[in-house]
Amino acid sequence: MEPIIFAYLGVAIMLILSGVGSAFGVTIAGNASIGALKKEPGAFGNCMVLSSLSATQGLYGFVGFYLMQGLLTDAITWTQAAGIFGAGLALGFVALFSALRQGQICANGITAIGNGHKVFSNTMILAVFPELYAIISLAAVFLISTAL
Repeated sequence: MEPIIFAYLGVAIMLILSGVGSAFGVTIAGNASIGALKKEPGAFGNCMVLSSLSATQGLYGFVGFYLMQGLLTDAITWTQAAGIFGAGLALGFVALFSALRQGQICANGITAIGNGHKVFSNTMILAVFPELYAIISLAAVFLISTAL
């Protein structure tokens, strides 16, 4: 196997897992929104904001690719390819699980909003915590890209 293939595999893992996580996270919260809007039709704005939070992890995967893009050449070494592959695994899996868990937190907040509770701000605050780990993994990808 050529090192460039190994590096591209890492980038693919980064993009696929972060995108899948975002897709699932957004739909988890979106499904809760449909139920909540049956009870509280005026809560659409809050439901939409909370439903969209998990979409950012997919964007982090794209930013990770952008950070590694300059290294993806035919002259890549095995060390660089291993670094890109490891960065792809790290960001991909952290973004996947961060988006899933964030979607679940948001879904619970949306359900509570649908039940008439005023928990939008509290839900936003709690939903930021899983996001932090995706941001930290993106920062690690940045540090890896500068070290290579």
